[in-house]
Amino acid sequence: MPAEWERHEGTWLTWPKDPVTWPDRVPQVEKVYLEMIHHLTTHEKVFLLVDDKATAQKIPKLKNLVVHIIPTIDSWIRDYGPNFLVHEKNGGKELAFNHWEYNAWGGKYEELIADTKIPQKIAPLLNCPVFEPGIVLEGGSIEVNGVGTCLTTKQCLLNKNRNPHLSKKEIEECLKNYLKVRQIIWLEEGIKGDDTDGHIDDIARFVNASNVVCAVEEDPADENYKLLQENFKILQKSRDQSGERLTVIPLPMPTPIGEEDGKPLPASYANFYIANDLVLVPVFQSKKDSNALTIFEKFFPNRNVVGIPCQDLVWGLGTIHCVTQQQPACK
Repeated sequence: MPAEWERHEGTWLTWPKDPVTWPDRVPQVEKVYLEMIHHLTTHEKVFLLVDDKATAQKIPKLKNLVVHIIPTIDSWIRDYGPNFLVHEKNGGKELAFNHWEYNAWGGKYEELIADTKIPQKIAPLLNCPVFEPGIVLEGGSIEVNGVGTCLTTKQCLLNKNRNPHLSKKEIEECLKNYLKVRQIIWLEEGIKGDDTDGHIDDIARFVNASNVVCAVEEDPADENYKLLQENFKILQKSRDQSGERLTVIPLPMPTPIGEEDGKPLPASYANFYIANDLVLVPVFQSKKDSNALTIFEKFFPNRNVVGIPCQDLVWGLGTIHCVTQQQPACK
């Protein structure tokens, strides 16, 4: 599995439509998608899944935008979509992907489980090898540096609502076999309000092979404070695939922006997405926004860092990284 900053053929998205996911906000979320698509298509292809021709016709025709009519239940293609891989051969690269099983985050939303079939429907479009590891895993639960290290959380991958029959060692072996990683770093819990049981892409992400940004909460009274401090300390003590220590950069948490069903919305700058010559960063009309953008500008001086307003998108309990899936460039 290549690092996200390696060259892309394009980005996969699924058009938003579910009023349960985004209560009273679907039109606003459509505008967020159009803004993301505008920026992405300037730098790479966008492969957009829509339910029908009527939906396809209302989306502006843009260069590098490829629309596929493949009906879905919801828009979280990071979690149910293909997990792309590359194989270096004869000086080039061949594409493949893992088709993990998707059970809607531990069976929380039974009506969404049908999206586990989406990779099968995408496969004929790509004509590449497909591997089926046979375990439940969402794309947002793993983060790699492309040279042998994977980040994940105990709260998610060791949760009994995913693979109760597998031990930690067995899950590690599966990750090593199907991602070609040698080192797995286990963090503890994800942020409050995250219904995925602690996806890594809301708390800690690689910005290059040896540097990790890690979400931290400055307010000791905030319920995320202790758990994020613990994750930060684990990363500071961790080593990569070569036995070298990682450089860990604190990434602020945005000011809390609201609650759904009494739980805080899982707003996090760690849910950014790296595209060709571009980094899309969720922003929330918070005083912390500018600080977060500055951190990304430091680590991506040759990419355009763009803040995407996500106050509406996060009501679906995820933002930019959760709704995107990168396809590596291969020749």
